[in-house]
Amino acid sequence: MVERVRAVGAFMRGVLGADRYEHYLEHHRAHGCGEPMSRREFWRDYHRWQDENPQGRCC
Repeated sequence: MVERVRAVGAFMRGVLGADRYEHYLEHHRAHGCGEPMSRREFWRDYHRWQDENPQGRCC
């Protein structure tokens, strides 16, 4: 039962995009290009990018 709850939680994080920073860190570790951004810097940069490049969002 606990595994199912965790799986649903992981799925929801993926759907909502809450795991983007973790994916960024994985990519950064794999390619090692300097210091990674902090979580706060990452989200600020991500939202700035989204505002400049709207792609298929309803709002």
